[in-house]
Amino acid sequence: MIAVHLENGRVSLRCRPRPRRPAGFALIRLLCAGICDTDLELRRGYYSFRGTPGHEFVGEVVTADNSKLPGRRVVGEINLSCGACEWCRRGLGRHCSRRKVLGIVGQPGVFAEYFVLPEKNLHVVPESIPTEHGVFIEPLAAACEILEQVRIPRGASVAVLGDGKLGLLAAQVLQLHGADVCLFGHHKKKLQIAKSVGVKVQISFGETPAAAYDWVVEATGSAQGLKEAITMTRPRGTVVMKSTVHGLVPVDTAQAVVHEISLVGSRCGRFEPALRLLRTGAVQVAEMIHARVPLAEAPRAFELAAANGALKVLIVR
Repeated sequence: MIAVHLENGRVSLRCRPRPRRPAGFALIRLLCAGICDTDLELRRGYYSFRGTPGHEFVGEVVTADNSKLPGRRVVGEINLSCGACEWCRRGLGRHCSRRKVLGIVGQPGVFAEYFVLPEKNLHVVPESIPTEHGVFIEPLAAACEILEQVRIPRGASVAVLGDGKLGLLAAQVLQLHGADVCLFGHHKKKLQIAKSVGVKVQISFGETPAAAYDWVVEATGSAQGLKEAITMTRPRGTVVMKSTVHGLVPVDTAQAVVHEISLVGSRCGRFEPALRLLRTGAVQVAEMIHARVPLAEAPRAFELAAANGALKVLIVR
């Protein structure tokens, strides 16, 4: 089979054997996958990654222990946890110290013709959700996680910093929750996507209001984003940190300490809320698709995804 290989910043294609399916796993044929900012950071050296990346996908189950799965379209949670530790018993396998992470840590990713994933990680995609839209379930679940971690009252003013893929999803989720959301970004075309569903938008190149919001979601994907988010937050406010950036992030902690600002790291989320939002059409994702590229041209797909202003680049079979 064809698989993408990422090493030392270079994206290439390799021919590899089809993976063997362990007990409890499903063999999945890729239908469509999305390149996210984490994949781009892996290319830059995040986690010293070497191997096949990719974790946003819709695939078709080929074989599985569960006889109801073959032939079904599925998405999958990316954390492969041990199932026995304290975190797993609490339903927080994403923090299992022995976990593998699909396409990031210890588990080959989905940018390949075939891959395997535990059956317990899989969710069947409803027929009403197009395959291309299903790719957004994993990042949409990450956006929904904000509301699992932070209690934001309906009607509260919330700033989302960053008009990339995750910023657009987070702004929509928070708007649907009932918050009064303003999305700050650099790209008029991207901001228009949020504006079309009722989100306030503001073009900003480092000129954001100081101490103006009790809740700020930082989703810029840049090293400077956290500093800017802290500046925008009122005393005793909360910054939700969504960016994963390769390298150290410079922050003046004095401002956070003096203003008693809470910093909340936020990562993966449960898939159920994301599936529900896509199934009902409450979240709009079609306008976020930037390009579709065949798996055999994956290096070109990465170049498109890394271009300034790009949104979701899909890798398709």
